[in-house]
Amino acid sequence: MTSRPVPIPPPKAAPRPLRRALRALAALAAAAALVTAQAAAGAASAGTGALRADPVDGMVGFATVNALGQNGTTGGAGGPTVTATTTAQFLDYISRPGPYVIRVVGSITLPTGSSDGMHNVASDKTIIGVGDDAALVGGGLNIGLPVDDDITAPPANAVHNIIIRNISFSGATDDMINVQMFSHHIWIDHNDFSNGDDGAVDIKRGSDFVTVSWNRFHDHDKTLLLSHDEDAGPQDIGRLHVTYHHNYFDASDQRHPRVRFADVVHVYNNYYRDNSYGIASTYDAGVLVENNYFYSVNNPGRVNFSGDLGRLVERGNILVDCNHAIETRGTVTEPRTYYSYSPDPAADVPAIVSAGAGVGRI
Repeated sequence: MTSRPVPIPPPKAAPRPLRRALRALAALAAAAALVTAQAAAGAASAGTGALRADPVDGMVGFATVNALGQNGTTGGAGGPTVTATTTAQFLDYISRPGPYVIRVVGSITLPTGSSDGMHNVASDKTIIGVGDDAALVGGGLNIGLPVDDDITAPPANAVHNIIIRNISFSGATDDMINVQMFSHHIWIDHNDFSNGDDGAVDIKRGSDFVTVSWNRFHDHDKTLLLSHDEDAGPQDIGRLHVTYHHNYFDASDQRHPRVRFADVVHVYNNYYRDNSYGIASTYDAGVLVENNYFYSVNNPGRVNFSGDLGRLVERGNILVDCNHAIETRGTVTEPRTYYSYSPDPAADVPAIVSAGAGVGRI
C-alpha cells in the first residue's frame, strides 16, 4: 500500500447563467452534435471493438465490442431526435420500437404505479439529458425482458443497444437502472445516482457487453450489483462482461461492484472515497482491478466475502487510509483480449474523476 495525500477536489460549479433559455437551446444543439459524433465513432470501430477514445466524451470498454450480432453500442443513432419535458412524453418515447434519440429537459417524475416505479426501455435508444439539470425522479429504468429462470441463453428478442447519459437519478422506490434477461450492449455514462431504495445500477440474468463510466454515486447504499444471487449460474456463467471506469464512488456505501459468476469484469480508474467496501468477487467471477484510487475504504477488494471465492487480479492501485489490502486470487482474462484502452495513472485519478464524472460535464 502506498500512502499519498488526497488531491483537493475542484470547486463547485458556478451558479447557472441568468439567460437560461439561450443556454438550453445551445445545449440541445450540443447534445445533437454529440449523438452524431458518437454514432460516427461507433460505425468506425464497432466491428473490431477497438478503442474509440479515452477522453471524457468517449466510449471505451465492453460496450464497444462486436458480439451477439451487435457492432458496438450506437443507441438511437439514425432514428428521430425527440425532446421529453413531461412524464407522458418520456414514457411514450422510451417504449417505442426502433431507434430514437430522446433528449430529456428538466426534471421528470417516474410514477410508481403497479411496476414499483420501474419503466421499460425498448432497444435502440439514446436517452441523454440536456444541460446540467435533467433528472428522473422517484422511479427507475428497466432494460430487459420479464424475468424467466428457464431461459438460459440469449433470446432473439433480447433488449439491446441502449445509451443513457447526463441524467440525475434520485429517489427511486426500487432500482435506478436495472439491466436483466440477456440485455446487451449498454452504455451508462456521465450520470448522477443518489437516494434510491435498492440498487443504483444492477446488471444481472445473463446481460452482457456493458460499460458503466464517468458516473457519480453518492448518498446511496447498494450501488452496483453484478449477478443477483448464488443460483444465477445457469444464466450468468460465461456472460456479464462489464467495464466500470472513471466512476466517482463519493461516500456511497457498498457494492462497487459486488460480483458473482461474471466471465471478465474490468474495474479501472475509479475514485473510491469513504466506502465500507469497494469490490467483491465471488462464485469464480473474474475481476481485474486496475489503476484505481482508494481513500478511506475499509475493504478495497475482496474474494473471501460471501459464498464461493472469486478471482481477482490487482495492479497499479493506490490505497490511502484503508484498513485492509486488496485480496487477490487466481487469474483473469486480459480485457485487451476484447478492446483497447489507455488507463490513467492512479495518482491522477482523484483530480480527473472529481472534475469529469457526473452530469453537466459533456
